[in-house]
Amino acid sequence: MALCVPKGKGGIQHDVYAVLLDSGLRRNDECAWGAQFSSRMIVVLIELVDLQFTWPRAAQPTLDIPAFSLAKGERLFLHGASGSGKSTLLSILTGIHTPQRGQVTILGQNLAALSNPQRDRFRADHLGYVFQQFNLLTYLSVLDNVLLSCQFSKIRRQRAGNPKAQALHLLDRLDLTSHLHQPVNSLSVGQQQRVALARALIGAPEILIADEPTSALDADRRAAFIKLLFECADEHQTAVLLVSHDPQLAVQFDRSISLSEINLAALVNQE
Repeated sequence: MALCVPKGKGGIQHDVYAVLLDSGLRRNDECAWGAQFSSRMIVVLIELVDLQFTWPRAAQPTLDIPAFSLAKGERLFLHGASGSGKSTLLSILTGIHTPQRGQVTILGQNLAALSNPQRDRFRADHLGYVFQQFNLLTYLSVLDNVLLSCQFSKIRRQRAGNPKAQALHLLDRLDLTSHLHQPVNSLSVGQQQRVALARALIGAPEILIADEPTSALDADRRAAFIKLLFECADEHQTAVLLVSHDPQLAVQFDRSISLSEINLAALVNQE
């Protein structure tokens, strides 16, 4: 099976078998995961190589990851205990922090080659993000919160075509039509979560990153939210990387990785 990496600065090609194993996929999982993508070329959207990150004044690195990848159309679950480096990894994937060693390539772009403002623009254009605490603007309505992503990104505004029409479609899909003009702080936690998902998906970003988005939900609502997230992501052809400490969510994803399995720093810190 061939591997196709988008052309551009920082693109790296590997044999797909090596990519799957380097990404933490165990041998007994690779056939099931590979079957899903066997009918098409695999496009790697996120590629980490020889990544190392150390916080200032820390004695040991927080992250030491030889390789990690996310493919187009993939639903990847990344789990790890509190303090395992999940938030640090997400800050690197989104370009908020840069590693001291290694390469972070997103959509063929080496993030280290971009300035801070360029990384901010790249993030707004290509990444949808669902925060653990949702980070909605309480003084704005449901509809205006969703439209924010297109206001910050010309590319996503163009992809949406008619941003308001797409926002209304997403909110209808998420059963929020009757709340369009309500302030978001008047909604339940589950409703605010769905507003955050709509905001992340409008304008069809290539990648959706969700950080502990189900931590405030019970088991039934967690499963329902994940199902809805997948349906909406598929509609917009968006790959999903969901990060959580709850390993029970893993069965709903194409692939599951424990951060402790790919982060060599975690092994050192345990010794």
